[in-house]
Amino acid sequence: MADKKIPASLYKALIEKQKKGGLKNLSVGFPEIDFCSNDYLGFSRAGLLTEKLKGTHFESIHYGSGGSRVETGNTHFIVEAEKQIAMFHHAESGLIFNSGYMANIGLVSSVAQKEDLVLYDEMVHDSMMDGIRLGEATNRKFRHNDLKSLKDSIQKHQTNFKNIFIVVESVYSLDGDLAPLLEISQMIKEMETVFLIVDEAHAIGVFGRQGRGLCNALGIENKCFARIYSYGKAMGCQGAIVVGSEILRNYLVNFSRPFIYTTALPNQCLDAILHAYQLLIETDQKDVLQNNIAYFYSKTSGIKNLNRSQSAIHSLVVGSNEEVDRLAQEMARRDLFVKAIKSPLVAVGTERLRFSLHAFNTKHEIDVLIKAIAELS
Repeated sequence: MADKKIPASLYKALIEKQKKGGLKNLSVGFPEIDFCSNDYLGFSRAGLLTEKLKGTHFESIHYGSGGSRVETGNTHFIVEAEKQIAMFHHAESGLIFNSGYMANIGLVSSVAQKEDLVLYDEMVHDSMMDGIRLGEATNRKFRHNDLKSLKDSIQKHQTNFKNIFIVVESVYSLDGDLAPLLEISQMIKEMETVFLIVDEAHAIGVFGRQGRGLCNALGIENKCFARIYSYGKAMGCQGAIVVGSEILRNYLVNFSRPFIYTTALPNQCLDAILHAYQLLIETDQKDVLQNNIAYFYSKTSGIKNLNRSQSAIHSLVVGSNEEVDRLAQEMARRDLFVKAIKSPLVAVGTERLRFSLHAFNTKHEIDVLIKAIAELS
């Protein structure tokens, strides 16, 4: 036990969080049937990426990159990787970050200036919110997936700010619902100072040609100022990329502090990302996942309070932290690994269980999940 005193405020914060039922713990030993992880295509769990990486020439070389990319950590390999990935996503350029969190805060905090406004969907991920808070721009939220709320905000504020950045997720992480990207892009197409930023974290590998994402599926890739693709979910590895114009890339290299002051990913991580892209092209995992999503959707129409979606994510609204904990434990007793989403992450009264479907889930496992939801809800 350390002799150093601990501020009483730390104890108080933990006690208050525990009283509200929101105290987090780092757990191990999860239930066997996975309906919780973000490994949608099974590249990690099914060993597809491990198998793909066997015998690669990066197995035997040094691991660490040695510094940030603006100092000693840049390589020809990562620059070429960015070019290949940008081409895959039909973008002029791209810049790799160490995680989706770093990409989101690094992008939003740096591009929006004091004289700009950030309009964000009220359900965007906290990484986006942190980026917004770190930046100097004014920010306003609009109602979730509400085109009128967004349009009203643009009309109200457009003359008061130099630029407006709209921040959305293509697939929202709590319920799996899709942003009205096509409608938003149409709304702002004649607005020269309004720019769309789309986080595709939960869409890559799930939507679009060869898993390119929802922007690709809707044909609006070139309507976006920036798109973010994270690799810790369907891609089964680590890192993220911001794609957009060459000017945007150069700007981020010079002004994005999370990029400038972070040690670069080692080449092994970049090699894994490139091989994950090869798996997107070479395997039918996306089709298998889509079949599982369609199967779950077709079998659950009568379940009350179940939010179904076209994505891999679905949720059951429960209504309290105590109840959502109880149901998660009941699911675990049936060997089902699901995620309890509690307040204050969501509004009080909307606490929910989240279910993530995967390509490796069998029809029998999905049936077991559906039966459990029906019996326990």
